[in-house]
Amino acid sequence: MQNNINDIISKKIDNIVKNNNIFHAGKVTKINDFIIEATGLEDAFYFEKVYINNEDNIGYVERIEENKVVISLIKNNGDFSIGDFIITTGEILQTSFSENSIGMIIDAFGIDKMTERKINDSVTIPIESRKISIMERSSVCRPLETGIAAIDMMFPIGKGQRQLIIGDKKTGKTQICLDTIVNQKGKNVICIYVAIGKTKKELKNLYAKLVSKGAQAYTLIVAAFNDDTPPLIKLTPYVALSIATYLMENGKDVLVCIDDLKKHADACREISLLSEKNIGREAYPSDIFYTHSRLLEKGCQHQNGGSITILPIVETRGEDITDYISTNIISITDGQIVLSEKNFRKGQKPAINFGLSVSRLGGAVQKESIKAIGAKVRRELLSYLETADVYQLVNVDSMSEELKEKLKLGQTLLDLLKQPKFTPIDDKDIIERFGFILNNDKKSDNTLEKESDNDDSDDNTENNSEDDENNTNIDNNQDNENNTSIDNNQDNENNTNIDNNQDNDYNEEQSANETIEEETNIIVLKNDEDVSNAILRRKEKRKKYYDKYDKEEKKLNDIAINPVTVEVNENNTEDNNSVEINPLIPNYEESTSAMEINPVSVEVNENNTENNNSVEINPLIPNYEESTNAMEINPVSVEVNENNTENNNSVEINPLIPNYEESTNAMEINPVSVEEQDDNTVEFLDIKSNEQDINNNDIEIFDINGE
Repeated sequence: MQNNINDIISKKIDNIVKNNNIFHAGKVTKINDFIIEATGLEDAFYFEKVYINNEDNIGYVERIEENKVVISLIKNNGDFSIGDFIITTGEILQTSFSENSIGMIIDAFGIDKMTERKINDSVTIPIESRKISIMERSSVCRPLETGIAAIDMMFPIGKGQRQLIIGDKKTGKTQICLDTIVNQKGKNVICIYVAIGKTKKELKNLYAKLVSKGAQAYTLIVAAFNDDTPPLIKLTPYVALSIATYLMENGKDVLVCIDDLKKHADACREISLLSEKNIGREAYPSDIFYTHSRLLEKGCQHQNGGSITILPIVETRGEDITDYISTNIISITDGQIVLSEKNFRKGQKPAINFGLSVSRLGGAVQKESIKAIGAKVRRELLSYLETADVYQLVNVDSMSEELKEKLKLGQTLLDLLKQPKFTPIDDKDIIERFGFILNNDKKSDNTLEKESDNDDSDDNTENNSEDDENNTNIDNNQDNENNTSIDNNQDNENNTNIDNNQDNDYNEEQSANETIEEETNIIVLKNDEDVSNAILRRKEKRKKYYDKYDKEEKKLNDIAINPVTVEVNENNTEDNNSVEINPLIPNYEESTSAMEINPVSVEVNENNTENNNSVEINPLIPNYEESTNAMEINPVSVEVNENNTENNNSVEINPLIPNYEESTNAMEINPVSVEEQDDNTVEFLDIKSNEQDINNNDIEIFDINGE
């Protein structure tokens, strides 16, 4: 204590000797809560420390305008008013830090909040310190293990990284920071927890937890309570980062947890509104992004081996991570861990949203064993969560075995990822817990290889069988062709004799003509007598071919169906009164069916004296009698009147409606009547219709079988 008093006295004497006891002073012109306006401070500069009326009221220069200076009050005893003096110090605002303060709760001025005393052996550290240049930084490659399996496997954090923790209120954001701090025990990492806007009770409970887990020895708490002024709340995280920078430059690894930046942004907004600055989106100051970026950019891996790892916390509402402050900080940091209130209520703790969470460094800070397990666990877990949302109401019995195994594996992983607070696990425990998933991969790969081998073997056998079939088909085809060529030739000859003979005759005639023409051409070269002889020989050959063709045509006529004989009455004295009938349905008798088909009878009257009074009939419906149905079909009768004196009075009839009698129905169908018109045409009159069916002189009858 005596040493501190001597130091203060010696500094005062030095200032008097150097004429540093002369200060610029101004007057307070306006007081707006914690924002003060003053005039007369012509030599003031930004972030300069000032005293208001006395040294108990401390502030710093927030903004300099043309005729006034805006001052933010960070320490207020309330004993000043308008017209009081404001004295500049010529010093930039600084904080004091001592390594003996580790394990304590301090404020932005380095005073122990438990005892309200300044800590001995402290050094002054500028709050707005020099920025770490890019040349002084190195790549982030060392892992900072949180002790939480889900984070260390799937969203790894490296020393020097800035990883955001974001989620709704009461979802376990602070607990992740505390678990990470507890897990740094014995790893030569100094932890700084920054409490922004928290109550004293909350901070007391938090401090008690750290003490109970033995984490107090390497943890420093920098606090700004909820009853502190907004300028002090705004300044507190900058104080913590200036201390972290001081430790990093001394080659130490530092973990800084800022809880939380949303309250910090609210404090900045309040200061901006009271100081009448231009506002931006959601009434936040237009430079709020710069305020957070210059704070978080201090996290890095230094070339000297030290590092600053920052875990900022942002509180959301309704799980909305797209608001202004959240998106700003997401864009600044190297990844985010998103916590879900829904998962927290389900009992999934830590309540990590595995779909939205990400680490942009990834496997660069992981061991190979943990990297392999984490990648597989994350794939399976995301696949399970997507499938579970769809099939959560589906009956299990209706699922396939593959789907059941998938859901079972996903639920197993979720159960293994549940972890009580303050129970960190290391890499060995992670491998023991989740190593089975790699074994499952190997088994599935083996089964896939076996299936692929089986498929290849099946393909080979199919190809071999196809080759054998092709070979045997070729041989069989050749044998079949050789064996059946004779039969086929015989059948073809028998089936195509008629057509081939005609074609052969024509071809032979053409060849004969060609040979004769050749002979005549040759003979012409000799004399005219030989030419005449050649012509005679040509005529004889043609006659032979024509005779042969007539014989073949006669054979065809012999093969055809013989016509039915027709009786003509006596007095048909004219020529060509012949009747030719080619019936295809003969007289057929069958005793079992009591069915009788009678031939067609044609009657021609006496006095058909004209030529070509021929009648050609092709009946399709014969006389049909069946005793069981009492049905009788009478034959078709054709009557021709006497005085058909014109030529070509031929009658051709195709009766389709027979005489049908059935006793049970008392129904009678009369036969078709034929009446001769004046123009010597025959018209069939149906029972129900008088339409003309046929208008030609010749009536052709077709068989119902299509022949």
